[in-house]
Amino acid sequence: MPIAVAGSIATDHLMTFRGRFADSLLAEQLEQVSLSFLADGLDIRRGGVGGNISFGMAVLGARPVLVGAAGADFADYRSWLERHGVDCTSVHISETAHTARFVCTTDSVLAQIATFYPGAMSEARDLEFGPVIERVGGLELVLVGPDDPEAMLRHTDECRERGIPFAADPSQQMAFMDGPSIRRLIDGATYLFTNEYESHLAEQKTGWSADEIADRVQVRITTRGANGCTVAARGEEPVHVGVVEAGTVADPTGVGDAFRAGFLVGLGAGLAHRHCAQLGAVMATHVVETVGTQEYAEGLTGLRARLAEAYGDADADAIAAHLPQDRV
Repeated sequence: MPIAVAGSIATDHLMTFRGRFADSLLAEQLEQVSLSFLADGLDIRRGGVGGNISFGMAVLGARPVLVGAAGADFADYRSWLERHGVDCTSVHISETAHTARFVCTTDSVLAQIATFYPGAMSEARDLEFGPVIERVGGLELVLVGPDDPEAMLRHTDECRERGIPFAADPSQQMAFMDGPSIRRLIDGATYLFTNEYESHLAEQKTGWSADEIADRVQVRITTRGANGCTVAARGEEPVHVGVVEAGTVADPTGVGDAFRAGFLVGLGAGLAHRHCAQLGAVMATHVVETVGTQEYAEGLTGLRARLAEAYGDADADAIAAHLPQDRV
C-alpha cells in the first residue's frame, strides 16, 4: 500500500534587490509607508511541504499519493511531479483560487520582505481520505504535514477514526497553533516529526512533558541540524544518527522535507529506524548542495558510496538494496 502525503502545495517567487530596504524606510513615517523596490532577479520554484516530500519520495522509487489543494495554475507543477512518479490524482483543484504562493524580496544585506498567499490551500480542509483509500486500495501511512491548520486537524481526526497510522509533522505551523490544537494534532500519532526547537515548543504549548508526549506517540523523530537527528521509539533506547557531510552548502531550504522523504521511503521498505534516518540524512545533504527544493534529482546518484562513507558498508548495503539502481 502507498504512503499518502498531505501537505501544502505552493510556488515560491524569489526576487533580489541590490540596495538596502533600510535606506528607504523612515521610522517616523512607517504608518504611511508606500514603497516599491526594483528587483533585478526573479527565481520561480516549485515548493510546498507536500510537494517537496512527495517529490523526494518519488525520485527514490516510491509512488507517494499527494493529497492537497491547488489552483488551476497547478498544471505545469502537476506534470513535473507526475513525470517523476508522484500520484497527483487526489490533488483538489480550486475553481476560484490560485495555488498558494510565497513572494519574497531579499536585499543586499539579506533583509527580507515577504508575503504568503494561502489561496487554494485553504480548501484542503474539505478533503477526505475515504475516496483516496477507495481509489488506491488502502494506505500504509499518512504524513500530515504543514497545510491549512483546519485541514491538518481534520486529517489526523480522520486517521484516528479510520485506524490509519499517521505521522504528525506540524513544522512551521507549530508557531501559529495553540496548545489544544497541537494536542489534537499529535495525540495517537505513529510518528512525530519536529526539529529540536519545535519539540520544546510542543511541550510548552501543550503543557505535556517530553515523557507525556512520548506516551502519546509511538516514535519521535527530532532533527538537530548539523548535529543529526534522534529517533526515540517507545520502550526502546533512542538512536542518534549523524549527518552526511556536504561537499558544498548552496541552499538549506527544503532540507527537512528531503529528510522526511528519505525516512518515509525507508519505512515503506521496512527498514530499521536507524536506516530510515540515514537515508533521510543523505537526501537532506543533496538538497543542501543544490539551490532549490526539487532541483537535485539529476545529481542523486552514488548514494551507496555516500552512505558507506558516513555510516559504514553494512548500513549502506542494507539501505541500497531498496533503492533504484540508478540512484545507488
